[in-house]
Amino acid sequence: MPDSSSPDSAAPLGARWQLPRGSLARYLVKRLLPPILVLVALDLLATWVISHKFDMAGWMLEDFFWLMVGGQAILVGVFAGVIVQGVRSGLRSVNHLSDEIRQRSIDDMQPLEVAGVPVEIEPLVTHTNDLLRRLDASLAAQRRFIGHAAHQLRTPLSGLRMESELMLARPLPDDVRARAERIKAVSDRMIRLGQQLLVLARSDPNARPQDSFVRIDLCEWVRASGAEWIPHARAAQFEIDLVAPDHAVWIDGDPLLLDELLGNLIDNALRYGKGAGRITLTVAVNPPTLTIEDDGPGIPGDERERVFEAFYRSPGSTAGGSGLGLAIVREIAHAHGAWWKLTSRPEYPGTRLSVVFPGPRKGAQLTRHDRAL
Repeated sequence: MPDSSSPDSAAPLGARWQLPRGSLARYLVKRLLPPILVLVALDLLATWVISHKFDMAGWMLEDFFWLMVGGQAILVGVFAGVIVQGVRSGLRSVNHLSDEIRQRSIDDMQPLEVAGVPVEIEPLVTHTNDLLRRLDASLAAQRRFIGHAAHQLRTPLSGLRMESELMLARPLPDDVRARAERIKAVSDRMIRLGQQLLVLARSDPNARPQDSFVRIDLCEWVRASGAEWIPHARAAQFEIDLVAPDHAVWIDGDPLLLDELLGNLIDNALRYGKGAGRITLTVAVNPPTLTIEDDGPGIPGDERERVFEAFYRSPGSTAGGSGLGLAIVREIAHAHGAWWKLTSRPEYPGTRLSVVFPGPRKGAQLTRHDRAL
């Protein structure tokens, strides 16, 4: 049986009583020990004064008892207050860490800050960061798979659409023509889905679309991008109006992603407008805002959050689509640091979606026109 007084057996016991630098125990000892010693000294001083400076000839034992009870009660109360304040002060860094986790978005997989955290909490933060890294790697692998699959599917689907178009260009029996038209419609929808998946992968924050941002005049961009949808709108018996100031409204963004954002919003209004109507594109100045309004049937209140989820389609919807349009709008807006607000009936007679962009940032890549200014 080993000797308990030997250095080998005493080392683990001593290690258990060590207070490493930055530990919560060391902080509490340094914070609480001085006021505790002061309280003990005051208690001893009060006891000495009572026993040496007061004439206790007429005091009864019961008087001494209650005096001691009152003094100890005050001492315990002050001692408890000192401990509570010390513990709260020691856990301030833990509370900051909790607030950081609570305020994070669901897409933020950046590691938590370890600096300033007590040594006792560091293993928890380290293991949490390891979990976040593994989750980020897993999600990145899924996004890469979606992007690669969509890219690989686009070529054969384009070939299928071309073959169906060649068939439709020739005289065909009615039943064969109907089948060829269905094949073309399905291939068009699948190509559109593949394009949306590629845009969704590109707008992912981890892909850093901000690196390709340029300075864009929001008014001029909406005029040019919205004009491309006028033939589609007229074919669907819609009119597209633009309300914008005469002067430039500058933002920093990726033109291709913004084209996809506006295209999805207009396409969504055309698909679910149900009949002749009007789509209004409005640009506001301060802050830079793009608003798309239509006079369609609107979106029920219980679905206004869910329509931004990928592949969600309203149960009562009869229009074709993949359910990715507004999900892509959300991701592109998020990549540009913008926020959005959806308003529909009964607050608004139709559907209104506003995308509010941050102002231009220093250091963004400028276009040739901007550099000339």
